[in-house]
Amino acid sequence: MAAKKRNRKSWFSINTISILAVFAIAMMYIVYTQSPKIIESYNQNEVDIHYGKEIDLYASTNQLPAHYLKALAMLECSGRKDFPKRFEKHVYTRLREVKQGKRKKYEHVTPQLLKDADDNALRNLATSWGPFQIMGYKCIEMNIKIEDLRGENAVYWGIQWIEKSYGNLLRSGKFKDAFHIHNTGRLYPKNNKPLTHNPQYVANGLRYMELFEIENNELLDMRY
Repeated sequence: MAAKKRNRKSWFSINTISILAVFAIAMMYIVYTQSPKIIESYNQNEVDIHYGKEIDLYASTNQLPAHYLKALAMLECSGRKDFPKRFEKHVYTRLREVKQGKRKKYEHVTPQLLKDADDNALRNLATSWGPFQIMGYKCIEMNIKIEDLRGENAVYWGIQWIEKSYGNLLRSGKFKDAFHIHNTGRLYPKNNKPLTHNPQYVANGLRYMELFEIENNELLDMRY
């Protein structure tokens, strides 16, 4: 009799453990599969809250697709208002070489343009700023200050740079090229192998565009 009771307890314990294990695996699966969607939804909302109105305004002014610009902000800063700056050591090294005369130029930057730049200035020029993470040295060709890229008018100046750099691609609907050129300075490779630091950068950007386009269509439906 005692043996039967022990067997029943053992059976109950094993089954309880099995049920708990299955439940734990199921919860892990839900978290694993749904977390990215939850995070994306949160980041999308952050973009709308912090940058949505400005992006809509300046996108319209420059005849650029707002859903691309919002997707770009989601890629680059997750829609946050406060986010860590990104210092690019390889850019700093090249700018320093230009200043020292070891390199003729880096893109549009020449030794003459860097003659008064100290080390701290070079570091700021080698850092990306604002919701679109525009590199500091880009301010030189735009004849603005780095503060313009990271201050209250960061959305405006970021969109001005985008318009000047690859606005024609956006108006032509070449979004793959646009995302790739923003991140690497080059068009999307013909071999279909992106050169972005994150191989999914372009694919994610295109997916985020769809999210904002769906959102915009839903808002239009509500109005009418």
